[in-house]
Amino acid sequence: MAYWLMKSEPDEFSIDDLVAAPKQSTPWFGVRNYMARNYMRDSMKVGDGVLFYHSSCEVPGIYGLAKVSSTPYPDDSQFQKKSPYFDPKAKREEPRWMLVDVKLDRKTRVMPLSEMREHPELADMITLKKGNRLSITPVTPAEWKFIANLLK
Repeated sequence: MAYWLMKSEPDEFSIDDLVAAPKQSTPWFGVRNYMARNYMRDSMKVGDGVLFYHSSCEVPGIYGLAKVSSTPYPDDSQFQKKSPYFDPKAKREEPRWMLVDVKLDRKTRVMPLSEMREHPELADMITLKKGNRLSITPVTPAEWKFIANLLK
């Protein structure tokens, strides 16, 4: 089992949207960074843990725990001409962008980015590295366990 931190802008899709979603599940669409896409396509497995993180908001941080709930499949938004995620170079027979479904485990108290930075146990967390802007990053088992215990 692996662990991931997945960022979403709450005005695009929030933890409350996931709570309200049918079966509390959603496709993680719109990723247009090759490294993040490769994590979903090549590394994520059903059952992997997800830290649901809000970015580009007043209080960035972890808002809940989730799980990867599907194998990777093509992100349909790449083919929709009216979508902000449309990619004219993508072909249905050769999709460029993949996604996985994410299912809510539980909404938690907010763990703000500022709190994450206070814990030496999280000092090496990729998301906390200067200049990191990836929307999906791996989380070590030790980081996951530490955060999950704080969010009980």
